[in-house]
Amino acid sequence: MARWSRRLHSDEGSAAIEAAIVLPALIMFLCLAIAGGRIVTSGSKIDSAAEDAAREASIHRTAAAAQSAAQSAAAESLNDEGIKCASASVHINTGGLSVPVGQLGTVTVTVTCTVNLSDLLLPGVPGAKTLTSTATSVVDQYRQRGDG
Repeated sequence: MARWSRRLHSDEGSAAIEAAIVLPALIMFLCLAIAGGRIVTSGSKIDSAAEDAAREASIHRTAAAAQSAAQSAAAESLNDEGIKCASASVHINTGGLSVPVGQLGTVTVTVTCTVNLSDLLLPGVPGAKTLTSTATSVVDQYRQRGDG
Protein backbone atom coordinates (compact mmCIF):
# COMPACT_ATOMS: atom_id res chain seq x y z
CA MET A 1 0.00 0.00 0.00
CA ALA A 2 2.82 2.38 0.81
CA ARG A 3 4.27 1.69 -2.61
CA TRP A 4 1.06 2.84 -4.37
CA SER A 5 0.83 5.86 -2.13
CA ARG A 6 4.34 6.97 -3.13
CA ARG A 7 3.50 6.60 -6.82
CA LEU A 8 0.32 8.65 -6.52
CA HIS A 9 2.17 11.54 -4.89
CA SER A 10 5.38 11.45 -6.94
CA ASP A 11 6.41 14.10 -9.50
CA GLU A 12 7.14 11.61 -12.27
CA GLY A 13 5.63 12.74 -15.57
CA SER A 14 4.86 16.29 -14.45
CA ALA A 15 7.66 17.73 -16.63
CA ALA A 16 6.07 16.20 -19.71
CA ILE A 17 2.69 17.67 -18.81
CA GLU A 18 4.21 21.10 -18.18
CA ALA A 19 6.03 20.94 -21.52
CA ALA A 20 2.81 19.95 -23.29
CA ILE A 21 1.10 23.02 -21.83
CA VAL A 22 3.91 25.57 -22.22
CA LEU A 23 5.52 24.50 -25.51
CA PRO A 24 2.61 25.43 -27.86
CA ALA A 25 2.41 28.88 -26.27
CA LEU A 26 6.16 29.38 -26.73
CA ILE A 27 5.99 28.27 -30.36
CA MET A 28 3.08 30.65 -31.02
CA PHE A 29 4.99 33.52 -29.39
CA LEU A 30 8.04 32.74 -31.54
CA CYS A 31 5.94 32.71 -34.72
CA LEU A 32 4.32 36.03 -33.76
CA ALA A 33 7.78 37.51 -33.19
CA ILE A 34 8.92 36.28 -36.61
CA ALA A 35 5.78 37.72 -38.27
CA GLY A 36 6.29 41.05 -36.50
CA GLY A 37 9.93 41.12 -37.52
CA ARG A 38 9.07 40.37 -41.13
CA ILE A 39 6.50 43.19 -41.18
CA VAL A 40 8.88 45.72 -39.62
CA THR A 41 11.85 44.89 -41.85
CA SER A 42 9.66 44.77 -44.96
CA GLY A 43 8.19 48.16 -44.05
CA SER A 44 11.66 49.63 -43.74
CA LYS A 45 12.69 48.22 -47.11
CA ILE A 46 9.51 49.53 -48.74
CA ASP A 47 10.28 52.98 -47.26
CA SER A 48 13.69 52.77 -48.90
CA ALA A 49 12.15 51.78 -52.24
CA ALA A 50 9.77 54.77 -52.10
CA GLU A 51 12.65 57.14 -51.32
CA ASP A 52 14.74 55.73 -54.18
CA ALA A 53 11.83 56.05 -56.60
CA ALA A 54 11.03 59.62 -55.53
CA ARG A 55 14.64 60.70 -55.89
CA GLU A 56 14.93 59.05 -59.29
CA ALA A 57 11.71 60.70 -60.51
CA SER A 58 12.79 64.14 -59.29
CA ILE A 59 15.90 64.25 -61.49
CA HIS A 60 14.04 63.75 -64.77
CA ARG A 61 12.75 66.59 -66.89
CA THR A 62 9.45 65.19 -68.14
CA ALA A 63 6.59 63.51 -66.34
CA ALA A 64 6.73 60.48 -68.66
CA ALA A 65 10.44 59.94 -68.03
CA ALA A 66 9.92 60.46 -64.30
CA GLN A 67 7.08 57.89 -64.22
CA SER A 68 9.18 55.29 -66.01
CA ALA A 69 12.28 55.94 -63.91
CA ALA A 70 10.34 55.79 -60.63
CA GLN A 71 8.66 52.50 -61.57
CA SER A 72 12.04 50.98 -62.47
CA ALA A 73 13.77 52.34 -59.36
CA ALA A 74 11.07 51.02 -57.02
CA ALA A 75 11.11 47.56 -58.63
CA GLU A 76 14.90 47.41 -58.56
CA SER A 77 15.08 48.57 -54.95
CA LEU A 78 12.51 45.99 -53.80
CA ASN A 79 14.37 43.29 -55.71
CA ASP A 80 17.77 44.34 -54.29
CA GLU A 81 16.34 44.31 -50.76
CA GLY A 82 14.95 40.80 -51.27
CA ILE A 83 11.29 41.79 -50.90
CA LYS A 84 8.91 39.54 -52.80
CA CYS A 85 5.56 41.29 -53.03
CA ALA A 86 2.48 39.20 -53.74
CA SER A 87 1.25 42.38 -55.44
CA ALA A 88 2.95 45.73 -55.77
CA SER A 89 2.00 49.13 -57.11
CA VAL A 90 3.81 52.42 -57.53
CA HIS A 91 1.87 55.69 -57.78
CA ILE A 92 3.82 58.78 -58.83
CA ASN A 93 2.63 62.39 -58.54
CA THR A 94 4.81 64.38 -60.93
CA GLY A 95 2.98 67.69 -60.49
CA GLY A 96 6.20 69.35 -59.34
CA LEU A 97 7.70 68.90 -62.80
CA SER A 98 5.07 71.19 -64.32
CA VAL A 99 5.78 74.25 -62.15
CA PRO A 100 7.79 77.02 -63.84
CA VAL A 101 11.58 77.07 -63.53
CA GLY A 102 12.58 79.04 -60.45
CA GLN A 103 9.67 77.80 -58.35
CA LEU A 104 9.87 74.94 -55.91
CA GLY A 105 8.26 71.67 -56.97
CA THR A 106 8.12 68.18 -55.50
CA VAL A 107 7.59 64.66 -56.76
CA THR A 108 5.76 62.20 -54.49
CA VAL A 109 5.89 58.43 -54.85
CA THR A 110 3.71 55.92 -53.01
CA VAL A 111 4.81 52.28 -53.03
CA THR A 112 2.32 49.61 -51.94
CA CYS A 113 3.46 46.03 -51.40
CA THR A 114 1.55 43.00 -50.13
CA VAL A 115 3.93 40.88 -48.03
CA ASN A 116 3.14 37.18 -47.79
CA LEU A 117 2.87 35.75 -44.24
CA SER A 118 1.11 32.49 -45.06
CA ASP A 119 4.34 30.50 -44.89
CA LEU A 120 4.43 31.02 -41.11
CA LEU A 121 1.38 28.74 -40.65
CA LEU A 122 0.31 30.60 -37.54
CA PRO A 123 -3.38 30.56 -36.62
CA GLY A 124 -4.85 34.04 -36.31
CA VAL A 125 -2.19 35.71 -38.46
CA PRO A 126 -3.46 36.93 -41.83
CA GLY A 127 -2.00 35.31 -44.93
CA ALA A 128 -0.68 38.65 -46.18
CA LYS A 129 -0.14 42.20 -44.97
CA THR A 130 -0.31 45.22 -47.27
CA LEU A 131 2.31 47.85 -46.48
CA THR A 132 2.39 51.35 -47.97
CA SER A 133 5.12 53.97 -47.93
CA THR A 134 5.18 57.48 -49.37
CA ALA A 135 8.25 59.60 -50.06
CA THR A 136 8.66 63.09 -51.48
CA SER A 137 11.69 64.53 -53.25
CA VAL A 138 12.30 68.15 -54.21
CA VAL A 139 12.75 69.01 -57.88
CA ASP A 140 15.74 71.28 -58.58
CA GLN A 141 14.01 74.63 -58.99
CA TYR A 142 16.55 75.96 -61.54
CA ARG A 143 16.73 72.90 -63.76
CA GLN A 144 15.08 73.06 -67.20
CA ARG A 145 11.82 71.07 -67.34
CA GLY A 146 9.63 69.69 -70.05
CA ASP A 147 10.64 69.51 -73.68
CA GLY A 148 12.38 72.88 -73.75
